[in-house]
Amino acid sequence: MSERTLVIDSASEACSVALVDDGGVVDFRHEVIGRGHAERLVPLIAELVGGGRAASIAVGCGPGSFAGVRIGVAAARALALGWGIRASGFSTPALVAAGAAEEIVAAGGALVVMEGGHGQWFVQPFAADLAPRGDVQSAFPDDAIRADDILIIGNRADDFVARRGGGRALSRLPDARAFARLPAAALFGAPRPIYGRAPDAKPMAPA
Repeated sequence: MSERTLVIDSASEACSVALVDDGGVVDFRHEVIGRGHAERLVPLIAELVGGGRAASIAVGCGPGSFAGVRIGVAAARALALGWGIRASGFSTPALVAAGAAEEIVAAGGALVVMEGGHGQWFVQPFAADLAPRGDVQSAFPDDAIRADDILIIGNRADDFVARRGGGRALSRLPDARAFARLPAAALFGAPRPIYGRAPDAKPMAPA
């Protein structure tokens, strides 16, 4: 029996929501807004068929924008509590990979490269079946380009290929409509933010 799922991702400059049922997209909203996810996310969900009501919720947990990740996870938790349904999480790089599934299969794998802030990129390699080939890493560009993947996907794919001087770039943002292509193993319970790098704030040394 199919189950309708509300999918949310606000970890990048995109604010993306979709209702997915039996592998098909029932309705969606996808806006590239840069900032302002806190003001836009819930109204976008409300615009969906039935106000976005579903039997379950799945949310992108990052890594990505610190504020965007927290907003998405908080919204998913709140709606799940209010509607009395379960919520699960998935990594945002996995959703980016799912959005280019056909290209990844053809290439035999790919590297997802997303903006990481503070001059760094979030990078994670994926196999042809969309399973991660390693953990997500936060790296400076000169370190990240040591990867030998030919296909590079993400919002820093063009920069990666230009800096390395080779490869094929596919510029992509997380898109909730790609959720149906995520491997089942990509989902985890109790959604929580995945930050991908150490916090900027450091504890003060004792006086």
